[in-house]
Amino acid sequence: MAGHDQRGPSGEPLQLRVNGRQVEVADASASLLGVLRDELGERAPKDGCSPQGQCGCCTVLVDGQPRVACVTPVRRVRGREITTPDHLDDATTWAEALCATGGSQCGFCTPGIVTRLSALRAKDADADHAKVEQALLAHLCRCTGWHTILDAWDAYGADLPPRDLDAAAARATLEGHVPQRLEPEVALGKAGFADDTAPAGSVVAVLDPEGRWTLGESVAAARANAAKVQGRHTTADSEPPIPVPDGDWALTLQTSWVEPAYLETDASWCEPGGAPASAAGNGGAFGAKADSPVPDAARRLADEHGTTVRALYSREDTVRLGAKRPPLAAGVRADGTGVVHVARTAGIAEAIASLAPDLEVVEVDVAGPPTSASVRGAGWVEAAVLVVGSTGADDDGWVGPVTQPGGGSARARIGEDGTIHVEADGGDPLDGVALRSYCVGAAHQGASWVTSESLTVDADGQVHDLTIRSFGVLRAVDTPPIHVHVAPGDGPAVPVSDAVFAAVAAAVWVHQGRPPVWPTGIPLRT
Repeated sequence: MAGHDQRGPSGEPLQLRVNGRQVEVADASASLLGVLRDELGERAPKDGCSPQGQCGCCTVLVDGQPRVACVTPVRRVRGREITTPDHLDDATTWAEALCATGGSQCGFCTPGIVTRLSALRAKDADADHAKVEQALLAHLCRCTGWHTILDAWDAYGADLPPRDLDAAAARATLEGHVPQRLEPEVALGKAGFADDTAPAGSVVAVLDPEGRWTLGESVAAARANAAKVQGRHTTADSEPPIPVPDGDWALTLQTSWVEPAYLETDASWCEPGGAPASAAGNGGAFGAKADSPVPDAARRLADEHGTTVRALYSREDTVRLGAKRPPLAAGVRADGTGVVHVARTAGIAEAIASLAPDLEVVEVDVAGPPTSASVRGAGWVEAAVLVVGSTGADDDGWVGPVTQPGGGSARARIGEDGTIHVEADGGDPLDGVALRSYCVGAAHQGASWVTSESLTVDADGQVHDLTIRSFGVLRAVDTPPIHVHVAPGDGPAVPVSDAVFAAVAAAVWVHQGRPPVWPTGIPLRT
């Protein structure tokens, strides 16, 4: 494994200050993020898109100003003061505010957001939500739907009511389908993500252009050895891959390829003869990591090489190789019967039939990335949208209710100004803040899916949208107000956020006149 030591012109190590201490860096060509994480063990800044500079997860302060570390060469910060999110003067205050409002779920994106908000408050403590939303343009959050982060801005420094964080974690685990923590320290990136917990000195494995694992002594060295050219966003239009079935239909729908867009790319590490770290460190990636091959790769490589190995997907790898919800095309008659053509996927026909038994399901072969019925509500959510969408809204504008398999129910309506209203019943809330947070996030994801999300995949099945900003996820400035009413619930606690996801998707579709193709391209917030 080749090293990656390139010193400055004088041959001397480069010096800078990190969190108040003077440090020396041997490799002047490295990125600031690589130095922080691999050389200095500072794991609060995260790598969600490196080297795209688009997700904001790696944001740190450089002489008090926020900067994206993954595209900042360390030589450009020679002699300057670097502050990571967990060492901000007000880090604890932000962590407590985000925890109190549900503004942090998995905690992968929030360290960078904390840094950005801290810098904004230092500059303009009275900034309104419009200015906060502008600041958040540098970031992507998939979990929270943005509004709970705005709530955290308002809650900063206030007296915060006590919460039962064990109950909150229990609700989070119900909604995410994997164990999850919600303590304040999670908002600062201390949630135990796989690549954060790998032992120092672990060998790093990344994929080369042929899909083979290539090793190096650091992420930078492994990527250099792999000699992989970073993919980019395409200007080609995205088209639904499956035509509508032949027939005389009252209603049709074609969905497109979409990216789950979880921020923590697939990662794992393993010691020789050991068990690999889970790729779902503090959240289930909406089911998209259920069959991730990365933990098995870490185990195999560790055994082959007799050393601890960190196996990492890049953002591009996650887009090309990660599981997607299967696209479909459907035609529905006025009596509710119809036909659905869906990308061939294990379990998808059963999922659709569970909510729409009157729809005939035909699986078809479609060139494209892998698909999975484990991705958030795949199949049954589309079926629910077709069923309740065919019925339309009631006299008060509500669409639904939708009941998720084995869970609770939700209904939604869209105001004339685009505001999303949700009523959700998940039994005993356990913790109202956590449940509201997951419902707001699900509402955002449902609205985003219908209106703006897609991936361009060519006729040969190759994905061409490879940057995180090309997925179409609604930004804070694009997201309408989301109001969630959580029912008190007399029964046992059951998951409900997937029902919210389905209900909001259906309500948006009905509100926009049930356009036949998703994404509709019609904004909710103007």
